[in-house]
Amino acid sequence: MDNPVAKLNLRHPLHLCAVGLGSGLAPKAPGTFGTLAAIPFYLLLAQLPLWLYLAVLLLSFIFGIWCCNKASQAMGVHDHGAIVWDEFVGYWITMTAVPLSPLAVGLGFVLFRVFDIWKPWPIKLLDKKVHGGFGIMIDDVLAGIFAAICLQLILPVFA
Repeated sequence: MDNPVAKLNLRHPLHLCAVGLGSGLAPKAPGTFGTLAAIPFYLLLAQLPLWLYLAVLLLSFIFGIWCCNKASQAMGVHDHGAIVWDEFVGYWITMTAVPLSPLAVGLGFVLFRVFDIWKPWPIKLLDKKVHGGFGIMIDDVLAGIFAAICLQLILPVFA
């Protein structure tokens, strides 16, 4: 059987980023491992002023369209599970403007994974209908937005 991951060149920076610096190569639950790998980067990003955090998010999204598309083309598979840059960006969206705390980091992780796996409307629709790098990214962007709204509503309960 053909292994699409074997078609990647992990020395190529775009391929390496697309697989979340290797976190997407986990044999089980690569999206979960990709999201876990996004947390240390979030801890660095959380130190930025909000305007700069949002600028990094936008650039990460644009970069993600490009790198996920390149990896997908190399693999010959649309949105292969090993491609997890979209999880990085989705998690970072979830954590936008959230006060840094272990509770927020953990709850954001859980909420993002729930929306990314569940894919309520319109996430599921976009996941099925939109292809290429944009298609790979957009469902996780929406999952991140849904999770961010929930996180903003839930966190004050624990404050």
